[in-house]
Amino acid sequence: MNAPAPMIRLTTQRQVILEELSKVKTHPTASELYDMVRRRLPRIGLGTVYRNLELMADSGMILKLEVGGTQKRFDATTEEHYHIRCSVCGRVDDIEVPVIQELVAQAANATSYRILGHHVEFSGICSSCQQQRAASAR
Repeated sequence: MNAPAPMIRLTTQRQVILEELSKVKTHPTASELYDMVRRRLPRIGLGTVYRNLELMADSGMILKLEVGGTQKRFDATTEEHYHIRCSVCGRVDDIEVPVIQELVAQAANATSYRILGHHVEFSGICSSCQQQRAASAR
């Protein structure tokens, strides 16, 4: 469904970034990934991590999650799936439900657009923030 992405060479730096991103399900920010990657590549710069993440996202190797006013987060899972973001702490998790392809078809039928993809993100309050709120209310 998505447009073909340009292929990029998998350099050592990109390989390490991809490996570190694949180890976590926390949808880290570029800064968080930089801290993870720096353990393996101590001389890598934050700018290098940012540039490589953008290139990898543009090529379809990873997903870049963007919602207005929040930090970009990155995801190694490139198959279509939904996310939920905590409106208190900003945590992002995957939602393990089937992607509704009928929604894409309805959007295509309702517009003159050729649909290239879609992103659905739910918002809520994660269990940790719920517990903190409950504890502070006591």
